[in-house]
Amino acid sequence: MPETKSPRWQRLDSIIALTATVAAGFLRFHALDRKSFWLDEGVSVAIARLDWYNFARLMWRREANMSLYYLLLRAWQHLGGSEFFLRSLSALFSVATVPLLYWLGLKLFNRRVAAVASLLLAANAYSVRYAQEARSYSLYVFLGTLSWIFFFSYMADFSAQNRRAYICFSTLAVYAHFYFAFFIVAQWLAARLHSRNQPPSNVAATFRWIAAFTFPAFLFAATTGVGPLRWLPRPGARDVYLYYEHMAGNAGLPLLLASGALIALALWPVARSLVARSSDFRTWRYQSLLLWALCPIILVLALSLARPLFVARYMIACQPAFLLLVAAGIDRLPRNWLRFSAAILLLALSLGGTRAYYDQDFDLERDDYRAATNYVLNHSRPGDVLMFDLAQARMPYEYYRSIYRGSNTAPLVVYPAYAASLSYRDFMGKPANGFLKAAVDQHERVWVILKTSEGSGAQDSSEQQSSDTTGATSPITEQAHFPGVIVRLYSRDLRE
Repeated sequence: MPETKSPRWQRLDSIIALTATVAAGFLRFHALDRKSFWLDEGVSVAIARLDWYNFARLMWRREANMSLYYLLLRAWQHLGGSEFFLRSLSALFSVATVPLLYWLGLKLFNRRVAAVASLLLAANAYSVRYAQEARSYSLYVFLGTLSWIFFFSYMADFSAQNRRAYICFSTLAVYAHFYFAFFIVAQWLAARLHSRNQPPSNVAATFRWIAAFTFPAFLFAATTGVGPLRWLPRPGARDVYLYYEHMAGNAGLPLLLASGALIALALWPVARSLVARSSDFRTWRYQSLLLWALCPIILVLALSLARPLFVARYMIACQPAFLLLVAAGIDRLPRNWLRFSAAILLLALSLGGTRAYYDQDFDLERDDYRAATNYVLNHSRPGDVLMFDLAQARMPYEYYRSIYRGSNTAPLVVYPAYAASLSYRDFMGKPANGFLKAAVDQHERVWVILKTSEGSGAQDSSEQQSSDTTGATSPITEQAHFPGVIVRLYSRDLRE
């Protein structure tokens, strides 16, 4: 059971939680603007800058997932527009999750487990990685952790206050990311395993309220299908392995094996009762954490047999449970020096993974739209036009164009360009066959920014499409390669 705390230990709790939170803040704000916005981050910023009409149309037509984050970023970007500031919203939510995990560790275990789990989260490269991205993932983890905290509180005390908080944070977590629906399934299963004297009708009604409040999200998913996820390949064993390697802390097999061994050690005393209903809180907390850590992944992998749905970063909200189980395993070690040594080893490996992340992304081939945009703007001339092989690729370009400090005139965007300013239609589609050839025939100089598959060894389909539609008579007079992006200039100017 959780510890009974004296005022002295309460002060110690505050010191430990504060130390982990400060460390998390340093690691998440360090080098926050070192890397370029990639495609998805550029889309986030462009959505936040739309007028309300186009914002609402785009939410319903395509981007309702993460809608809560877009609303928050919409307000946040009025306070500052730099890469550092825009990403800092995510960093703040990630830092705030660290004391939440400490709080949850105290509720479920003890001070030692809470301290180790919060420090492991603070140093974890996967958490740092998505704290430094202008997307919803850290908000999703923050709200998801709050949902689980109040789920445990509600299961312990069926008060109206706990019930309202659980419904509120669960609903908000779904609007931060639709995949939190899989976590609500895990909570429902955990509630079913909880066989103490709870009022079943009240618990069932709680889940019905969550379903009612999140119905618009499910209506959107049913209406639009999985169109935004059609690019996904079917997941394999390697994809799952890499997900766990990254979630453990981006330090390769040694950290993953150590984490797995510690989780097994934590579960060993209750292994025989993990699949049965139990009135024992000590067993049920492990059942719940396992459901939190595994159920969403199992559900997504099962559904992926029919339609690929597995994206590793969409499962990042499993991480708090994973780290709590690792910390509980450390707590099972028989000697203090063993516990201390294990915690220090895992922290050292985690910090090594975070240091490696600052130099290079480990789960993404980042598109360097910062460099590509600056190249086009530095070399453009009056009368130049610009098009993109993928509509959404315009969005990071528009951000970097808006903060460009040079004196050159930006090329006129001819695709995607449905209105004088960005509209919801500019976020969807690809140019029709022959569009680029027509643009080259009509204009002296046409810039093209191509999204590529970096390191694939094969020509990207969009690049192939651009090559096919220009025709052999359209000369490429300039070409520059950047990570994930190719910039080309097609020109009929003989002076080139």
